[in-house]
Amino acid sequence: MNESSLSLVIPAYNESEGVAQTAAAVRTLLEYLTKKHTVEVIFVNDGSKDDTRERLEAEFKDDARVKVVSHAVNQGLGAAIRTGLKASTGDIVITTDFDGTYPLNTVPQILGRLQVDGSDIVTASPYHPNGRVEGVPPYRLMFSFGASLLYRMLVKWNIYCWTALYRAYRRPVIERITFESNDFLAGTELLVKALRAGYKVTEFPTTLHVRTYGQSSMRVMKVTMAHLQFQWRLLKQSILHNDPGLQVPQIKKSEPNAVANNIT
Repeated sequence: MNESSLSLVIPAYNESEGVAQTAAAVRTLLEYLTKKHTVEVIFVNDGSKDDTRERLEAEFKDDARVKVVSHAVNQGLGAAIRTGLKASTGDIVITTDFDGTYPLNTVPQILGRLQVDGSDIVTASPYHPNGRVEGVPPYRLMFSFGASLLYRMLVKWNIYCWTALYRAYRRPVIERITFESNDFLAGTELLVKALRAGYKVTEFPTTLHVRTYGQSSMRVMKVTMAHLQFQWRLLKQSILHNDPGLQVPQIKKSEPNAVANNIT
């Protein structure tokens, strides 16, 4: 790959139980990636009430490639992503879950997909025809799959999954595209706006695993309502064009790695 520096952003909230397991996976990944790239890992401790921060700092106290950034109080997943993106310096930035739902050993594959596709964003997609889901409760699937289906109809049909945190971004995207949400809607908002700006988005068909440790902080009803409200905004914007928060400047066709997607 032409890009020589990588940033891995991993939000964490009350993840003390899984710190040792995630730390081991990060060390293995770093050993592999640093053969070809300069790599930094940014854990964003989002105001955890347990000892997540202390455990992470102890695990990586002697590794300058890893830093732990903390919020004094819990602000939400979107706020944690925003903090991590702002702290990142890599040519490519990867965001992913702390809990192992998408194994870290697939990071080289999503990076390869970014290169092969010539994309600006590659997003994990268990709902792609070549993707899979293992052990995830049906109610979670119904929410996520249903939300993604509506986004497919409203924004771009051949993107199958809109709710995954696990993504690879080229730096121009995260420097140009902003998002308002501080919660679980943030990743979807960023993806929608990037597509509307004309960035090329492709998918990495992969397997979504059930969380192997800890408990999810997501509240399904609250997240569902946030997505429905955002989808209603998208529908109104497509008809009335009266929502400044959804208006994004189009990229120039001469920009590197930028391909127009003809979003309506």
